[in-house]
Parts: sequence; C-alpha cells; structure tokens
Amino acid sequence: MRSFLVVDSGCRIPLDAISWTFTTSQGPGGQHANRSNTRAIARLAITDIEGLRPEQQQQLVERHGDELMVSVDETRSQHRNRELALERLRAKVAGARVVTKKRRATKPSRGAKERRIKSKKQRAQVKSSRRRPSYDD
Repeated sequence: MRSFLVVDSGCRIPLDAISWTFTTSQGPGGQHANRSNTRAIARLAITDIEGLRPEQQQQLVERHGDELMVSVDETRSQHRNRELALERLRAKVAGARVVTKKRRATKPSRGAKERRIKSKKQRAQVKSSRRRPSYDD
C-alpha cells in the first residue's frame, strides 16, 4: 500500500518519491547540535507529483528547477523537522496550484488625480509655513 501526502482534493505526493537526507544543524548549539543528525532535507522530483496540470508543473519548474528541495533544522527532533519539511513541500505544491488572475491595466480616475494633487499642495503649504520668514529689503 502506497501512502501519500495530500496537497488538496486533486493533488497528492507519493511519500516514497521523497528522498531524505539528515545532517547536523548549522550554527551554535553545543554537544547535541554537533553530534545529532536532526536537520531534515527533503527532495522531490516535480514529475512525481500526481494531479498537476502541465502548466502547474511548468510553473513549479520555473520557480524551483526540476526538483523541490526543503531543508528544516528548527527543532532538536529529527522527527519534528521531518514533519515540518513535509508541510513545506505541501505548501510549495499548493502554491503552484493556485490560479493567479491576470492583472487588468487601469489608470487613476480624474477625481483621484485631483485629490492627490490637492493633498500634495496642502502638504507643501504646511511645510512652507515651517520655514523662517524671508526679509527682502
């Protein structure tokens, strides 16, 4: 029986397609950090993800290359770091499945332009009132 990481109703990641590497964490932490392989690195080929449309696959390839890689070393527990890595993989794939709307070009209305210029003139008036008076004799 194959187990899966479910991204959403139409997409899932086979857990056996994820390759894991465990290393020591970076930075300070004393004996535990130096000796324990708690950092979890998960790698997943984008072609192994089930339920992606071709344009979604292409979007993932453009963003991340041919494979997704997630590295987590936030906790002292390898098991917890592994869970966090799976969650981040799921989030990356879910982000590619979101359909982004095309931006429709717009321009500001005449009223918006007038309000902007009016506020700029008011601000200039406030600033000019702070200046020392000039004495032209």
